[in-house]
Amino acid sequence: MKRTPARSKEATHERIVDVAARAIRSSGYHGTGVADIMKAAGLTHGGFYAHFPSRDALLAEAADRAGFESVQSLQRQAAGSSGPQALQAMIQAYLSRDHMDGVETGCHVAALGSEMPRQAPEVRHAATRRLKETIDLIARQYPDWGQPAAHERALVTLATMVGTIVLARAVDDPKLSDALREAALKHLDPISH
Repeated sequence: MKRTPARSKEATHERIVDVAARAIRSSGYHGTGVADIMKAAGLTHGGFYAHFPSRDALLAEAADRAGFESVQSLQRQAAGSSGPQALQAMIQAYLSRDHMDGVETGCHVAALGSEMPRQAPEVRHAATRRLKETIDLIARQYPDWGQPAAHERALVTLATMVGTIVLARAVDDPKLSDALREAALKHLDPISH
């Protein structure tokens, strides 16, 4: 089947957003340049404006994609179980060494949270929307979902998970990094509480 120009442009656009979503988590918003993204996508810098009206528009789509991937990852961890078991699976995967080491494919908030206040409103909005989805996904695992207490526990759970990964990535002491993750796992374990 021959590709139509519209499909080809759509596929190229998606490739750019995929590259950008990984790049922002790996290098941060300010460390991610349009020229580098286009080159990594196998394109020339000159073609950028055929796909995006501005750098902020690209960053907003990249933030949305990164957030979408974060939510999907947690949903995959929870699949096949519900309630405390699903929540435990999400927490264990999130606080795993693989997630900690996988900055470019991991949680957008843990990778970019400290940069968010300085981003354009459209970038912040995209990241915030996905963060709200994550909070809701966690809250749905509590038996009292829909009640303020479940929402509050979800907020604290997510804040603890994100903060733990940020700190575990920040330190240069592997034992401290592991201790941070292990303490959070123990504290957040929904089955033993």
